[in-house]
Amino acid sequence: MTWDERVKAIADHGFTERQAGFLVTVMLHSGVCLGRHYSDFARITHGQKVQDFFQKLTARKYVTARRCGHNTARLFHVHHKPLYEAIGEPDNRHRRPLSLSRAVERLMVLDAVLGDRDLQWLATEREKVAHFTTSRRVPLGDLPSLTFSSEAGQTVRRFADKLPIGISADGRTYVFLYLATRPLPADFRMFLERHAELMRALPEWCVRVLLPHHLSNATNRYREAFREQVGTALRPTQLQELRWFFETRRSGTGKQEDERFDRAKRAFGTPRFRVLYRAWLEQGDRVLDAVVSPTLTTAIARQTGKFEAQILAHRYLHLAPLAGTA
Repeated sequence: MTWDERVKAIADHGFTERQAGFLVTVMLHSGVCLGRHYSDFARITHGQKVQDFFQKLTARKYVTARRCGHNTARLFHVHHKPLYEAIGEPDNRHRRPLSLSRAVERLMVLDAVLGDRDLQWLATEREKVAHFTTSRRVPLGDLPSLTFSSEAGQTVRRFADKLPIGISADGRTYVFLYLATRPLPADFRMFLERHAELMRALPEWCVRVLLPHHLSNATNRYREAFREQVGTALRPTQLQELRWFFETRRSGTGKQEDERFDRAKRAFGTPRFRVLYRAWLEQGDRVLDAVVSPTLTTAIARQTGKFEAQILAHRYLHLAPLAGTA
């Protein structure tokens, strides 16, 4: 469904176009919101109109409300299944009950989406797969994925990080959001590895790291992780030794007294290569074949590939009594 079709479908439930647009945004990107989010979206003061809107949603049981710790604000969870069915997302995970810490993380993502109206945002796995395989003709196998195994077999999930991707008005530049939740960027490195092949296929791209205020001092660590993980190509001779080291490590035949193994262990013991090893176990040799490619290094040098750190404007620590771990 298109954006306009979704807005009309929600408006048919008795909402204005502005209210419907806000509900579509929340359902697609977070499932939760605060009153101030509607004020921001509608560009109105936080007054009676905002209160009336959420009272209407609560009275109809379209949302549930929770108090935010010791604060007077309330957090609203949009869960009404007919609303999600109306926008073609009856099984969207945002309907499900969620931990309070996860709710705060989704508020941060919603703030980032509402803070950049110039971008068209891709929210769901289905939208992202359809866009990149049709508009950009990226092979399905080059999209970021994770494989989950169970007794029933294996399930491949594309864009498992479930973070919005923005597209500029001219359709040329892509913005990959990443929400930092830890001071050390190990998970961020894996995010970069999973998206590296897709970024190589795009004309321009930007990785935008969202940092809450209490993690603002981690900005340089994330920037350096970006530079190391995708901004530095390996030489073919380095790749040959790295491949040998990974294969030896996986087989368990390397020994501490083996001089070559010990030397490789020291050379490839940095966070970059620890993450590469994990990615190689997940995705196979294509991960190693790509590390000698100059495509991403060249894009960064030409500024068609960028890193941005965005300190979120709002503060969230007052929600800690609500979220526990936020």
